[in-house]
Amino acid sequence: MKHLIATFFLVGSSALLAQDPGYAPAAAPSSRAQAPVAYNSPNSMSAAGLNDMSVLDNTRPIRPGDLLSIRVVEDRKPAEQKEVDVTGNIQAPYVGLIQAAGKTSRQLAEELKAKLEGAYFRVATVIVAIDRSREDEIRGYRQDMHFFTVFGQVIRQGKYELPLDEDVTISQAILRAGGFAQFANTKKVKLVRDTPSGNKTILVNCDDIMRRGALEKDVYIRNGDVVIVIEKNVNF
Repeated sequence: MKHLIATFFLVGSSALLAQDPGYAPAAAPSSRAQAPVAYNSPNSMSAAGLNDMSVLDNTRPIRPGDLLSIRVVEDRKPAEQKEVDVTGNIQAPYVGLIQAAGKTSRQLAEELKAKLEGAYFRVATVIVAIDRSREDEIRGYRQDMHFFTVFGQVIRQGKYELPLDEDVTISQAILRAGGFAQFANTKKVKLVRDTPSGNKTILVNCDDIMRRGALEKDVYIRNGDVVIVIEKNVNF
C-alpha cells in the first residue's frame, strides 16, 4: 500500500509540473543559463505581457528620450517600440504624431484608446509601458543587464534590475517595489513569463508566502518576467 501511494504521488507531481514548463518554485535551483533578453527587444515583455489598462503606471510622467512599447490588444500584433523625441512626441500606431511627454503611461494609453475607437477599432485596449527611461541611460545601464517589471497595486511600479549573482523570488520582487498597495489582491498575483511556447501566466498566492511562511510557493524571478498585482474586489 505504501508503495502504491508513493507511486501515485510521484506521477501526480510530474503531471502538475508538465502543465507549465516555465514554473520554477523557490525550492528548485534557479535558472541562470537562459539566454538574456535584450533590454530594448522589439517584442518587449513590459507591453507584450499585459492585457489590462488598469494596471498601467499612472504616476511617472513620460519624458523625452524614453523608449515606449505600445500595443493594441485587439490588433493581435507584437508591441511596437517608439522613442520619445526631443519635442516630446512619438509616432503612435494608426494615430501618427502625438504628444507623449508629460503624460503617464495610462494617460497616454487612454488618449490613444479614444482616438482609435470608432475610427479603427470598435473597442481598443491600448497598452503603453516605458521600456527604457532617459534616467537609465544616464545611470549607465548596459544592454546585457537582466530586469523584471512590476505593475499594478504596489507602492512603486517600474522596471527593476535582476542581479546576475543573486536569486530573487516573487515576494522579494514585490518588496523591492515597496510592497503591496492598500487594495492589492495578494492571493492572486500574476507572473507573466516568456517561454518558447509563448507567454505563460503563473498565479501565485503571495499571502500564503508572506504571511503564512509557505516558502515552497515562492517563485524565482527570471529575466524579462512581469509581475502584475491586480486590485481586489472591495464591497462597501
